[in-house]
Amino acid sequence: MGAITYDMEIPSSIPASNMFKAIVLDADTLIPKIMPHAIKNVEILEGDGTCAGTVKIIHFGEGNKFKSVKHRVDALDAENMTHSYSIIEGDALMGVVESITYHIKIVPTEDGGCICKNRSIYNVKGDGHHEITEDKIKEGKEKAMAMFKAIEAHLHANPDY
Repeated sequence: MGAITYDMEIPSSIPASNMFKAIVLDADTLIPKIMPHAIKNVEILEGDGTCAGTVKIIHFGEGNKFKSVKHRVDALDAENMTHSYSIIEGDALMGVVESITYHIKIVPTEDGGCICKNRSIYNVKGDGHHEITEDKIKEGKEKAMAMFKAIEAHLHANPDY
């Protein structure tokens, strides 16, 4: 099994604590409200939703090429605004990826905003690394950016969030 890793940093004018709350702590209810075409709903199978060991099924919205994924919370540190989770099952793994692990860190900036740092690690089965093309990685980055920007726009429109 090999791994393909990519990093992404997205700056925002939203305060770090508000962004962490929205993008991590409230994501299961917030994202289906603001992007129902992307995520229809989230079903918690084990745990409380945020603690390490929590397992969820994320059901994608109508028209999405994937149906659902099983998501496991690996670590969450609200004080340091870090969150790690893994996609461990589902059609989005395309039969060639064992799991995808994400490490998110929201870092406050001097101007009162933040930077969202995201590391994605695709743990690929056997020779499956040939299936994970630059285009597929780019598509994943674009979807992550769109979701981040939708959350950011929601927070701008709702400053008392």
